[in-house]
Formats: sequence, C-alpha cells, structure tokens
Amino acid sequence: MKTLFLLRHAKSSWENSNLTDFERPLNKRGLNAAPFMGEKILYNRFQIDLILSSPAERARQTTILVKETALINSTIQYDRRIYEAGARQLLEVVSETNKDKNSIMLVGHNPGMEQLVEILTGETQTMPTAALAVIDLRIKRWKEISKRCGTLRKMIRPKDEMVALEENG
Repeated sequence: MKTLFLLRHAKSSWENSNLTDFERPLNKRGLNAAPFMGEKILYNRFQIDLILSSPAERARQTTILVKETALINSTIQYDRRIYEAGARQLLEVVSETNKDKNSIMLVGHNPGMEQLVEILTGETQTMPTAALAVIDLRIKRWKEISKRCGTLRKMIRPKDEMVALEENG
C-alpha cells in the first residue's frame, strides 16, 4: 500500500499585475494557511517520504512553509509538469516515483488536484487553497497507480479546521 497526499497551494496574491501567473507569490492568508496545514500534518503524524511540487512561486512557498512547519525531512523535487497539469499528467508524474518511497506529497494546482482525487477515489471533493487530501492506494509500486485504486482517508480544508477550532474554544 502507498499513500498519496495531495496539497493544493495556499492562497496567492493578485496584487502585482506585472507578475505572470507562474510568478505570483502567496498573499497574507496563504502565508498563514500554509504553516497551519503543516501543523495539521505534524499533528496527524503523517509520514511523507518525498515531496513533488510545482515550481510556480505560490506552490514553492507553500511547499517550503508546510515542510518546515511539519518537520518533514524528505526531499523536495520541483517538476514543471505539475504546473497547469490535469489529472492524467499528474498521474504520470507520480507513476515515475521510485518504489522505495511509500508516501508522496504532491503540491499543485486546481483543477488538476480535484480531478486527481476523483479519478483515484471516485469521490468528488472540493479542494480550496491549502486543502490536503490523503489517499490510500491499493498498489505496491507507483507505476501501478490507476483509476479507482485509492480510498480517500481524510480531507483537511483550512477553513473547516479553523471554524472547528473557534467552536471548540
């Protein structure tokens, strides 16, 4: 069994119209949400062997903030194919992972992330910025990843978690 963590980048800034979409950084909300999600990863004791990330600035910042806050020791690999990728392209990127890695966190963009959740699990889920889907895959090697081979174990959305914290005091 393998585990795939799908993390959508945190909220990005549209403040500077001179920047390309690829260059857009996180805004204030994103700079708060990314470490918050890192705390959730740490709290849940999720083990992550490898991080595959889009090299877009907002994804890079999200990846670094989450990795630092969650105390993840694994390597980050930036892959240009993740930027603007649909689910099929994301499947290809993941399928190339060495079989010795039992868990991967893929940091990317919508609509590809939501599409990938649906292809792997058959479930339609919304993934707002900084959302994390945890999918258990019934495979032994990453190259076996395919349609409906997964079960959604957990979906963590920052807004839902913050509301729950406020309600519990």
